[in-house]
Amino acid sequence: MTVPAAARAHIEDLAAFVTASPSSYHAAEEIARRLVASGFARLAETDAWDIAPGGRYVVVRDGSAIAFAVPEAAGATTPFAIVGAHTDSPGFKLKPKPTTFGPGGWWQLGVEVYGGPLLNSWLDRELELAGRVVTSDGDEHLVRTGALLRIPQLAVHLDRAVNEGLALDKQRHTQPVWGFGDRESADILAALASLAGTAPDRIDGYDLVVADTQEPRVFGADGGLFASGRLDNLLSAHAAVTAIRDARPVSAIAMLAAFDHEEIGSASRSGAAGPFHEEVLVRISTALGAGPEERARACAASLHVSSDVGHAVHPNYAERHDPANQPVVGGGPILKINANQRYATDAHGAAAWAAACRTAGIPTQEFVSNNAIPCGSTIGPISATRLGIRTVDVGVPILSMHSARELTAVVDPWYLSRGMAAVLAR
Repeated sequence: MTVPAAARAHIEDLAAFVTASPSSYHAAEEIARRLVASGFARLAETDAWDIAPGGRYVVVRDGSAIAFAVPEAAGATTPFAIVGAHTDSPGFKLKPKPTTFGPGGWWQLGVEVYGGPLLNSWLDRELELAGRVVTSDGDEHLVRTGALLRIPQLAVHLDRAVNEGLALDKQRHTQPVWGFGDRESADILAALASLAGTAPDRIDGYDLVVADTQEPRVFGADGGLFASGRLDNLLSAHAAVTAIRDARPVSAIAMLAAFDHEEIGSASRSGAAGPFHEEVLVRISTALGAGPEERARACAASLHVSSDVGHAVHPNYAERHDPANQPVVGGGPILKINANQRYATDAHGAAAWAAACRTAGIPTQEFVSNNAIPCGSTIGPISATRLGIRTVDVGVPILSMHSARELTAVVDPWYLSRGMAAVLAR
């Protein structure tokens, strides 16, 4: 298929966004940086907020970011039009006392599995550590090491049955190597301290993940395919940033909500199950003169489009999908439906998404799981339960979800952003 120039520009910008965001903390800061550069004012949670009609704002809590644009005519009962996503990706997180030593003089690092990664996809890749360190003065520093680590696979000569089924022990087989030789030189905290511009003994805490360093790549026939790490779910976060950056809402407050910790259940102070989103909504509505009655009316008229990547039909495993609903790459974003409310979509939400897609002039398709293979979930049901705002779950179809490197079509992220823009233009 012919890829529109606008879709190619969008995918190039997505590649830059993913590259700049090796951790959820980097992603939240990148969201804020981009929006501030586009005229949004950055708010601090500890300050009093001066929110006014016509204003555009962004606030960051840990690895989460919320941005909003207030219409000129906004009042106490103005509803919210929200596009939601998450900033974290499955993988590994650095443990305390991280430096270990293996047989043969190898330096290794202790890592803990984060979420549900496809473990085998992380083998034999050049990896980095990325995230935040906090020093004894309370300052937070974002750091990334560049290529430093590798989780080496056992040679086939030492495991002749490996191609009959690879079995990885999460503790013994996932600890990366990062050097060898003199143990006195094996000080990962010293390397991190150097990046933060401080001394190792001043690092009092850290939240560091392992990230793939391979650059995103456009490839395939006519350059129609896109491969990258962390598409789940930086693809959706980027689409939301692009949509709200240019939003000029008329009758609803346009909002981006990008949360951390979705891959592990969202139950944190900065996750979708935590208080962050509700606290921001309350502060906005209070600034516009709302009390509990007006706030309830505003939320009752609001819409939340929760976006997370979904499963495209796999050409080698088509039987794993529903026989009648088989989303394809290049076919536009998917509407996610589940009878057991693993997705929050209902009839009214589906109709609202269909209207947005018509307005945007983009195709859309449906996803429902095979009855024998239960689906995952998203921030959608969690947010709907917490806030009571009507929520619809959507996303871009991809292959290799939760792999260190995932695959989608070049056009679909662009389609998603256009659909989101239509939602925010209410």
